[in-house]
Amino acid sequence: MGKKRDGGGLTATQQAAKFLGVSVLAGAVLAGLALPAAGALGLAAKGTVEGFDEIPSNMKTPPLSQRTTILDADGGEIAKVYFRNRTVVDLKDVSPYMQKAIVAIEDSRFYQHGAVDMKGILRAVNKNAQSGGVSQGASTLTQQYVKNVFVEEAGNDQDKVAEATQQTIGRKVRELKYAIQVEKELGKKKILQNYLNITFFGQQAYGVEAAAQRYFSKPAKDLDLAESALLAGIVQSPSRYDPVNDPEEATKRRNTVLQRMADVHDITRAQAAAAAKKPIELHVSTPRNGCITAVDGAGFFCDYVREAFLNDPVFGKTAKARLARWQRGGMTIRTTLDPQAQKAVQKSVSDHVYDSDPVATAAALVEPGSGKIRGMGQSRPYGFKAHQTQMNLSVDGDMGGGAGYQPGSTFKPVIAAAALEQGVSPNKVYPSPYRMQYPSPVSTCKGMWNGSAPVENENRSEKGPYGMKEATAKSVNTYFVSLISDVGICPVTKMADKMGIKRADGKDIDQVPSITLGTQEMSPLTMAAGYAAFANRGEYCTPVAIESITGPNGKAMKVPQTSCRRAMSEKTADTINTLLQGVVEDGTGKEAGLNSRPSAGKTGTTDGRYAAWFVGYTPNMAGAVWVGDPEHKRRMVDITIGGRPHDKVFGGEVPGPIWRDAMAGALAGKPAPGFHTVPIRSPKDKKKNRAKPPARTDGKPGGGGVDLPDLPDLPDVIGGGDGGWNWPGGGNGRGHNR
Repeated sequence: MGKKRDGGGLTATQQAAKFLGVSVLAGAVLAGLALPAAGALGLAAKGTVEGFDEIPSNMKTPPLSQRTTILDADGGEIAKVYFRNRTVVDLKDVSPYMQKAIVAIEDSRFYQHGAVDMKGILRAVNKNAQSGGVSQGASTLTQQYVKNVFVEEAGNDQDKVAEATQQTIGRKVRELKYAIQVEKELGKKKILQNYLNITFFGQQAYGVEAAAQRYFSKPAKDLDLAESALLAGIVQSPSRYDPVNDPEEATKRRNTVLQRMADVHDITRAQAAAAAKKPIELHVSTPRNGCITAVDGAGFFCDYVREAFLNDPVFGKTAKARLARWQRGGMTIRTTLDPQAQKAVQKSVSDHVYDSDPVATAAALVEPGSGKIRGMGQSRPYGFKAHQTQMNLSVDGDMGGGAGYQPGSTFKPVIAAAALEQGVSPNKVYPSPYRMQYPSPVSTCKGMWNGSAPVENENRSEKGPYGMKEATAKSVNTYFVSLISDVGICPVTKMADKMGIKRADGKDIDQVPSITLGTQEMSPLTMAAGYAAFANRGEYCTPVAIESITGPNGKAMKVPQTSCRRAMSEKTADTINTLLQGVVEDGTGKEAGLNSRPSAGKTGTTDGRYAAWFVGYTPNMAGAVWVGDPEHKRRMVDITIGGRPHDKVFGGEVPGPIWRDAMAGALAGKPAPGFHTVPIRSPKDKKKNRAKPPARTDGKPGGGGVDLPDLPDLPDVIGGGDGGWNWPGGGNGRGHNR
């Protein structure tokens, strides 16, 4: 007599020998289990020792996919996301009733046989022969576990799922061999634990813990007898025995399980009868999966976290590997999201722009010096219904956003920073008439650009001469086109790159003069992170959303870190701080000013008023707000936004107050440090005793600015000049100054 192993089964070697010893009956026996006619037997002809040995002996067991929990910076839950709703538990955390119920109904001889139950096989063959069809199978619980492993490994690949569940001799033979391996390596208790964790219980619930929570809103360890019998009965056919949609059929199946438990003496007849009399009492918990369930409007940030994971090589060398890791889940991801800041952002965007408005708004907050994304929200909620969207309006296209939006005059500080780095004085004065031709030629990184185009300011009253401070405060177009003509385009695009300011579609910024007026589409997160470099005295830090990740094993995983680099000198950043403080103190951004703390920023309104911006910062927080039509179809003229009518929308009029309220709420109760600033003179400081400067002799038309510190008295300035430029893809150069 063969030696028994723990649990009553034969040893793996004896079990294999027994299986192989009856291999001559493979066609009849295996076909009798639950398989189609002999013509589709697959490996039936290989029911031999050689055929059996051809199967690899080591079964790869993939980690079970589980739920991932995404937390904010304080540890509060943002959302749960999962490919399969599952929480893996130890056997000790499963009710004894549940353990007995699943064994009784699925494999009552589980503890007596090995990997293959020969008595069960012969019984199934006899039963199926009598019925003339397939009325009974003979898969052991171990074999079912093996099949579920193959299904789990298949993931979303429907071809592999079909292969893992197809009714062929080949699959059965493979299951049998792997079952022998599993029995040898794991033992009965571990197999039962794994089976309970991997099995599908219907209603999106994978594993007994998720099933207990789904149907009864309790942990698996607290399941009573009737509840355990109900769940055990579902496994055979989750759709047929679904207690939510067919309680009558589920009740019958539960009672069958109770009867079987009594038959095998797991419970008494009296216990079975008492439990069978109970009506099914469900306490259903609705599955909350995905970023659509995120709190405080953080669905888009949640989605950004997912995109950050799927796009970063830290989490896998290939996109496929990263996706597989994300789908396995089981992680706890602590993010950079500040709950106070997030609530403030979402309240502000919701108060100022309604989800049903013809335009939308999006806002992003970034912490200077760390790159941590502290808030992200938009007026159109995350969802699939009317006035909802799945597009994250705050981010670039490759991170779940769109093609971006023209930032308008919020790009002008980049030009100012590039000029200052090139040695241009902040006291530089240009004639800045209301209307002028664009100076030409203009240098680029690849040569010179020649052309012709007019540019004008927002109002006819805006005519120079202006210095940099007043021109920034009033957002004077003609000043900045003169400035970029002197500095050149290449230093500006290089400065933008150093500040992380890039196009939302991933393409390079065009080497064209129209960048002066913000014609290259960008995202709010990009602009917020770029301006954070000004707040951080010239050092730019890449935006990050993930603080830490704990894996299913409780160990910390490696996460991407922010990368900081110097984009400009401290002096240049301090000068920009001075310029942009003037915008909120006495310029186009007065409505965005924070009374409780120093702030700085810049307004922007694009040509045709398809978009309006305010991008600003304090020393400890930077933020960008965009308002417009994501489809770039609705101009913001004669429009009602947030219940307020507007003849024309300006950056300081709608985005400014959104920024102000979001920042005030985000920073409430937090320190209010001041800026480092520098003194900057204004042309009006020396308006008296002006002298006429000498004419230009370099032959270049236009431009003609002077630096105040170089002259004892403020001079007259030289006029605009001819030449010009065609504006391919860049608008007509008008109306970008608010």
